Amino acid sequence: MVHDSVAPVTGTYPDEPRLALLTAAEARETVELLQLLEQLDPGGRGRAAGQLAADLARRLPAP
Repeated sequence: MVHDSVAPVTGTYPDEPRLALLTAAEARETVELLQLLEQLDPGGRGRAAGQLAADLARRLPAP
């Protein structure tokens, strides 16, 4: 798609702090559920779920 004139993107943002997408507890629960999915489906999507769980777990702060 070609644009003849490109205007800068502008907007206003609230001053209030933004909420996290997930709390730490929700993220840990997500990791647990992904690990369970890995065990229940060792073929197919299980391996991908396990890798995602490992990636997420490395990003979480220590409890």
